[in-house]
Amino acid sequence: MDLLKAGGNAFDAAVAAALVEAVVNPHMFTLGGECPMLLYVAAQDRAVAVNGNTMAPAKATLKAYGDRGLDLIPPIGVLAAGVPAAVSALLEVLKRYGSMPLEDIVEPAYVLAREGFPLHEGLVNLPGFGLQDNRRRFAREWPGSASIYLRGDDPGPRVGQILVNAPLAGVLGTFKAAARAKGQRVAGLNAALDLFYRGEAAEAMAAFVQERDGLLEFSDFASFGTRFEDPVRADFKAHTVFKCGPWSQGPVFLQLLRLLDGFDLAALAHNSPDYLHLWVEAAKLAYADREQYYGDPEQVSVPLEELLSEKYNALRRQLIDGHRADLKLRPGDPWLPGALLPKTEVRQARNWGHGTVHVAVADKHGNMAALTPSGGWISGNEVMPSLGFALGTRMQTFYLVEGHPNVVAPGKRPRTTLSPSLASHGSRPWMAFGTMGGDQQDQWTSQFFLNRVVFGMSLQAAIEAPKITCDHFPGTFYPHAAAPGQVRLEGRVARETAEELSRRGHQVLWAPDWSAGYICAVARNDNRVLEAGADPRGNKSPAFPATALAW
Repeated sequence: MDLLKAGGNAFDAAVAAALVEAVVNPHMFTLGGECPMLLYVAAQDRAVAVNGNTMAPAKATLKAYGDRGLDLIPPIGVLAAGVPAAVSALLEVLKRYGSMPLEDIVEPAYVLAREGFPLHEGLVNLPGFGLQDNRRRFAREWPGSASIYLRGDDPGPRVGQILVNAPLAGVLGTFKAAARAKGQRVAGLNAALDLFYRGEAAEAMAAFVQERDGLLEFSDFASFGTRFEDPVRADFKAHTVFKCGPWSQGPVFLQLLRLLDGFDLAALAHNSPDYLHLWVEAAKLAYADREQYYGDPEQVSVPLEELLSEKYNALRRQLIDGHRADLKLRPGDPWLPGALLPKTEVRQARNWGHGTVHVAVADKHGNMAALTPSGGWISGNEVMPSLGFALGTRMQTFYLVEGHPNVVAPGKRPRTTLSPSLASHGSRPWMAFGTMGGDQQDQWTSQFFLNRVVFGMSLQAAIEAPKITCDHFPGTFYPHAAAPGQVRLEGRVARETAEELSRRGHQVLWAPDWSAGYICAVARNDNRVLEAGADPRGNKSPAFPATALAW
């Protein structure tokens, strides 16, 4: 907000916010992670997708992992590390669409890293990701992490303690210095990019990985670049939704809308058994197609136009039994519509918690930005002591199975769950939104979107409404788990609804209330009033619903 008030635009403010997230929420995102984006650029009257996804090293082959005796890429350690993509994505967006000097945009994050900030509840106590659950590993195995986050014999980090990250401040400080030295805005951004991907930072990252038998090399950093793409889009009841391509899970949201558009949703009561049953069964079909086809379109032929076509989804829609849950995984064949492909192998379920943030910004000029920064978690890799952040582990989402669309390969971008959203109303840009939540991101945001468009809820009411989560399909993260038929309901869903869903064959679990979704959204209304909403679930939920109870 300070940057907007100082004359910056939505892109300046969004990048500044993402950099701050990289300092104060390192259990969810650091400079070692990724940052897919969707932007509406008012001056060009167009939506833009930013492929801020990591890239596999040149040495990331099936043989390289097979020689190490692996059939899955481990979720912790440098073997799951690709090239950090967030810095490139953020700075390249500023080059194209920003307006303020880089040193002004970096300053808030730089000050927090240099002078410190108070540790908060999530960073300290979030199960699996927070400092308390990871401090023993830091103390015993990861001295680089311990040097930042532990204090000698201290019993452990506590909420309210001031944390200073001097090495990270040093990295951000080099960005500021490079920008000042060049004088011109774009030249300063290019200098900062060179420092990170072709300078001392890249050398330090490559050396850190090589010392630990990883695959990243300096040449991988030097050859990396951010892709700017046309978004994928689908119309739904006078609205258009824009998503990133099939290197993300974003098109699932669009296919879900295509499937549901064949039903009279407005005639159903919100969160009634009939409505939730239709939503779950449509989600199963859309996610089954994600599993069967999605991958890096630079290396895999993804039949996206066919998957989103009305003809294909009309045939897929016929597979939905309005009175009975389908317990099979049923991907379709868009070339032979209606045909079913073999069931995908699934593994034992495992909760992957949070690990992502979202930034949504709208400005007075009509620009909108939806950013979903994630990765580089301090629970996934040791903090590099000279840089103050950890590398990512997104490559765990690759399969080590020849022929799978998301099989690992040199230079390939792994299929990611990160899925920002933009929507227009008529021809007018309307809303930017997103959430953390792994495979659940497009589940929760699609329910939010339908709450607004079909059921006429206000932005905040649509965020706070009870939501459900489907675990039927293989998960993106190691070990690619699934729980066929399982549906988790937030506690405010009516008990009678849960009983009816169970009668129809769904495997119903009760999740803790206020746990399904952490949505952040901004909107621009017809009268040009800007509106924002934020999910209270981050404060109300004691933990991600890993301990869901059978009712």
